[in-house]
Amino acid sequence: KDAAKNDPARLEDQEYLNELNQTLEEKSSYLIVRKDKELIYIGEDASISLLTQLPSYGDTVKDEDAGTYIDGDEQVLIKQIDFQFQDGSDGSAFIVTILEETVPEVKKLLIDVLISILLILVLTATMLTIWMYTSMINPIKKLQTAAQNIKDGNLNFSVAAETDDEIGEVCVAFEEMRLKLKGQIERNIQYEKESKELISNISHDLKTPMTAIKGYIEGIMDGVADTEEKRNRYIRTIYNKVNDMNSLIEELFLYAKLDSNSVTYSFAKVNVDAYFQDCVEEISLDLESQGVDFGYFNYADRDTVIIADPEQLKRVVNNIIGNSVKYASPDRKLMISLRIMEEAEFVKIEIEDNGKGIARNEVPLIFDRCYRTDASRNSSKGGSGLGLSIAKKIIEEHGGKIWAVSTEGVGTTMCFVLRKYKENNVYE
Repeated sequence: KDAAKNDPARLEDQEYLNELNQTLEEKSSYLIVRKDKELIYIGEDASISLLTQLPSYGDTVKDEDAGTYIDGDEQVLIKQIDFQFQDGSDGSAFIVTILEETVPEVKKLLIDVLISILLILVLTATMLTIWMYTSMINPIKKLQTAAQNIKDGNLNFSVAAETDDEIGEVCVAFEEMRLKLKGQIERNIQYEKESKELISNISHDLKTPMTAIKGYIEGIMDGVADTEEKRNRYIRTIYNKVNDMNSLIEELFLYAKLDSNSVTYSFAKVNVDAYFQDCVEEISLDLESQGVDFGYFNYADRDTVIIADPEQLKRVVNNIIGNSVKYASPDRKLMISLRIMEEAEFVKIEIEDNGKGIARNEVPLIFDRCYRTDASRNSSKGGSGLGLSIAKKIIEEHGGKIWAVSTEGVGTTMCFVLRKYKENNVYE
């Protein structure tokens, strides 16, 4: 093309044409050059019959990359370039490719391509298999093993997510489910353990007064109480024991209702100063009869109001003070202080005693049901061990919080907070 366009005289140079033809022979082709109607150069492999079938000047196909197919003594593909010689003669250069000689090469090329494609497919399939096995099959097998462990009741394992894809998300969700199931089962076991302990405690605490009642009744029946004074003492003791049993049963019944969230609260606006003044008057009389020094200190504004159930709040105070009396130190006179302090959005109530105190490792446990710092069942303290647990549930239902600060041998301070009532915003 370059020679025909820029230097057509070269296409009359036999030496140049021979050199060009040698290059074409390596590709199963040869060269023919025509000037007007005379063939001025013919490659060595040219077929005589083909020379009469060459396309005329100007018969070139539109697509330069295409050619003219001729089926004669031999099958050939001709590519034609038309040009003008320097003397104005019409010139045509033909590159003739012998198809019979190129077909084996094409076949070999096709075979090579097919083999290459096959190898690529095998390699790709192998890599995909390895990828699927590592990224999908292995995690699925782990999930299958985990599911079997859960089926068998074993939750002490972990499902680690090794990837960030959908399979990894499934592993994360499965691990979260396992942890929740494990936590729920552990809570159920703990709940069952506490329930059994509660039943054991209640049975013991009911058996003690029942044994005493039975003994006093037998004493009356057998005539041991042979005087009016003795009989009255026996009857008063029986009455007190029955009251203790009744209190125990009522406490157990209340806890069962609190535990099942079936307690109906009667929330109302309560003036802190007025309410605790009334509450303290009643408590102080009872404590005074037991030889307990009681102090009341209100540092809150006299107009401060909270939203609370007066009856349930009183039960909380009574339970805390009852515990202070029950676990008083035997070597000193019991002193109890009730303090009320006001914060920005809360009212804080502190009930402090100088009792035996609680060991540091036991402080977080005292609000658990049935927990007693005195583990001995021969303790004369009595009670169900539910007092502080009931207090915690009531305070939490009020939207508050309760906690304890204690030093063994010094005393204990029980604290709880309740939200204040505000004219423009009611906290419940």
